[in-house]
Amino acid sequence: MREPNRRAATIFIFVTVLIDMVTFGMIGPVLPKLIAGFVGNDYASAAEVIGVFATVWALMQFFCSPLLGMLSDRIGRRPVILVSNAVTVVDYAIMALAPNLGWLFAGRVLSGIATSNITAASAYIADVTPPEGRAKAFGVLGSAFGLGFVLGPAIGGLVGNANPRLTFWAAAIFALANTSYGLFVLPESLPRERRTAQLEWRRANPVGSLRLLRSHHELWGLTWVNFITYVAHEVLPNVWVIYCIAVFGWSTGSIGLTLTLVGTISAINQATMIGPVVKRLGERRTLLASLALAAIGLFVMGIHNGIAFLAAAVLISLPMYQASSQALMTRRVGAQAQGELQGALGSVRGVSMLIGPLLFTLIFARFAGPWRSLGLVGAPWFLAAILYGASLLLAWRVTSRADDVVLPVPEPAPPIYAES
Repeated sequence: MREPNRRAATIFIFVTVLIDMVTFGMIGPVLPKLIAGFVGNDYASAAEVIGVFATVWALMQFFCSPLLGMLSDRIGRRPVILVSNAVTVVDYAIMALAPNLGWLFAGRVLSGIATSNITAASAYIADVTPPEGRAKAFGVLGSAFGLGFVLGPAIGGLVGNANPRLTFWAAAIFALANTSYGLFVLPESLPRERRTAQLEWRRANPVGSLRLLRSHHELWGLTWVNFITYVAHEVLPNVWVIYCIAVFGWSTGSIGLTLTLVGTISAINQATMIGPVVKRLGERRTLLASLALAAIGLFVMGIHNGIAFLAAAVLISLPMYQASSQALMTRRVGAQAQGELQGALGSVRGVSMLIGPLLFTLIFARFAGPWRSLGLVGAPWFLAAILYGASLLLAWRVTSRADDVVLPVPEPAPPIYAES
């Protein structure tokens, strides 16, 4: 792929992930209001429906991530990415027009399926980026998550202030514009000779996808590192707001500013700093240092002090563990299995989204309620810090010092599986 084409395609992949995250964030402020309207403005019932919707969305990610990843290994990245983008247009249109909860539920199911295209997008980045540059590339991709975290709720709240359904129409327009743009600028990144011969259904599912992850000792260890951090990360979206209200008495506006601060710093850090840091330290030391920073930051957030909480919030926006661990994992599979790898990781992420929210909210409910006399209302943050500490020890054991040396590695070398 020529350099100008590669640059345009990479920008499109970034925009695709950004729009996925922005539109996901956009509906956050308005979906509860829309659901409440369907259940007679009973917000207790609405909360139950929201929980069901969130669980179903995570289940779709769990089941569909390996399928879309392997499908992209078989037919190429371009058709999977473009078709899934088109499905998001239909999805948001359905939700905008939904006359009842059934149609709204159908829209959330489609959303969970379509946004699993992040696996194909990540595989695309692995295709067009040399191994020594993947941590930086995944960091730029990760910055799309941070920007979506900042922009999505702000846009959604503003657009949906008059009518919640307008937010879904805005999301559909964003997705349609991106799909149309991709038809012209997105070339295929996976040549036919590198594609898998056939789609093996026994591996195109969450259980079957574990075969690839277990095929190599270090790959399996890094899978657990990712899983533990995915679970621990769920403390942020699920406890942050309620903790700041219950412990510090902050207003929703103040809490929104803290979330914006963290999202902005994280996005800038992911986009600009990962390349230089990895070049200087190597992927392994970057991974270990990032996990240590995250563990320290989360522990400090559990202390009953607003200033310390804000300082720690800035600290936890700096780690680069996801980009560095993902780059290390792509080195351990061949070019024809990058989609399968990303799909398997998508399933791992889906499992964490089923476990993490329930785990941390229940712990907070206990220590902020009947067990408050113990003085451990920050228990969810302490637990998250312990999990990051465990992932740090595991990462230290399953990687080697050779991973600190960033060398140009020929791409089409290893087979799909390097059985150990």
